[in-house]
Amino acid sequence: MENHYDGRAWIELNRSALAENVKFLQSRLPKDCKLMPAIKANAYGHGADLVAKELLRLGVDSFCVAEIMEAVALRTQGITGEILVLGYTHPTQFSLLKQYQIMQTVVDYDYAKQLNDYGEQLHVHIGIDTGMHRLGERSENIDAFCEIFKMKNLIIDGMFTHLSAVDAMGAAEQDFTNTQVETFYQVVTALQERGFRCPKLHLQSSYGVLNYPELAEDYARVGIALYGVLSNRADTKKWRSCLTPVLSLHTRVVCVRDLYQGESAGYGLQYIADEDRRIATLALGYADGLPRSLSKGRGYVLIHGKKAPIIGLICMDQAMIDVTEIPEAAEGDVVTVIGSSEGEEILASDLADWCGTITNEILSRLGQRLERVMM
Repeated sequence: MENHYDGRAWIELNRSALAENVKFLQSRLPKDCKLMPAIKANAYGHGADLVAKELLRLGVDSFCVAEIMEAVALRTQGITGEILVLGYTHPTQFSLLKQYQIMQTVVDYDYAKQLNDYGEQLHVHIGIDTGMHRLGERSENIDAFCEIFKMKNLIIDGMFTHLSAVDAMGAAEQDFTNTQVETFYQVVTALQERGFRCPKLHLQSSYGVLNYPELAEDYARVGIALYGVLSNRADTKKWRSCLTPVLSLHTRVVCVRDLYQGESAGYGLQYIADEDRRIATLALGYADGLPRSLSKGRGYVLIHGKKAPIIGLICMDQAMIDVTEIPEAAEGDVVTVIGSSEGEEILASDLADWCGTITNEILSRLGQRLERVMM
């Protein structure tokens, strides 16, 4: 994908890649199972408004977010369809659920009572804790679920759980997942036997769709896979023939200069040239989401299709690279931090691997001041 943006540092979003990822994920699910993309954390750093608008254009009209203000922002940007808040909303903000027609997760029985006591009807999905022990009423508390169903101000549109070990297929993880699934359906059956009509159900996240497609129900809450990558390098490469990265991150060379033997570059004397070198300053720093842990040669970028190591300490707004072996490097050149350049490629999962973290964290921390462009 060619660079068309003239800013100092920016994100390009590949429209066709997003469409292909949607198509692939839908192909693994029954036709009556809808994608409910997770566009929380600014759509994993991609830009929630851009992604949601493009998904609507592709016919996807159900979304989930982490918190209420993410949902409100989508509504004010013209996003229609269903929006489910997966996390906690403070009671003082319950009015926003009503005002913007947003569904709220019932995180436990006591929270259900707070929602009901608001005094106006609210649309909710009930979280069922089947073993992750993060949110949701505990699965064994069937009486509590029954009481929630009886609450007159709660319009129960769905029930869901989160499968916490579907990203690995070892024996222990498969056993745990199977237990979670069995527990989920035990709750559903128990409620049906007591005369309650069970609403729409959902269990799946990205790895669930990939590793357990047979578990599909009414929705699949796809997150990281929608964006064409997975949480680590091995998984990203395993599914690369099916999923295409949507995001690439670019910046520009601010200036190129000589650094003579014995001179230092950057803060704290952390880089001292052992011989004459040629270095370039980039218009991107840790405030933009370039992890500071990639300093001192731990990471590299691409310029003219060649690898240029990061030297010294990454600054808040700039970073420096060694371009001694890239004599054509010049002020204004486009530098690729995530993405492809003349046959070379850096994946977001590569950065995650260098930093000892997961792709999700790298992407979700990309800074707000980066311009995002759908191409």
